[in-house]
Amino acid sequence: MGTITILCIGKLKEAYWRDAMAEYTKRLSGFCKFNVVELDETKASDHPSEKEIATVIEKEGDRILAKIPTNALVIALCIEGKSWSSEELASYIATQSVNGVSHIVFLIGGSYGLSPRVKQQAQIKLSFSKMTFPHQLFRVLLTEQIYRAFQINNQSPYHK
Repeated sequence: MGTITILCIGKLKEAYWRDAMAEYTKRLSGFCKFNVVELDETKASDHPSEKEIATVIEKEGDRILAKIPTNALVIALCIEGKSWSSEELASYIATQSVNGVSHIVFLIGGSYGLSPRVKQQAQIKLSFSKMTFPHQLFRVLLTEQIYRAFQINNQSPYHK
């Protein structure tokens, strides 16, 4: 696999999340070019209306769509997506690599989710759970699963 990008809304605020991401980024460097593109959140009022939430989602969606690289395979992380095991994610990444895909982009929306337009651009919609996770934690979870996928594909004892 050539490049894997996480394209996400928001920045990691706490040092421990940044440290975790730095560790997995270092580990992934032996398998692919891995990068994270952080896009600004759109601020909403403390008690936003449905219309304000829709506006936030669309503005963030515009920023995401502007940053999706041409010819990348796009995976949107959303609650209504498919649920895969770690092995299924690993198999998908391996298959895409064999099929000539050189860039996979994972999309993480803001606190209100991804716009329908962004989801339509994705070849895959993937869900980790029906539960809600903090976006900063989820970014670390996703990165660990990408690392785990490479470990599975290389028959490493990391994945037990």
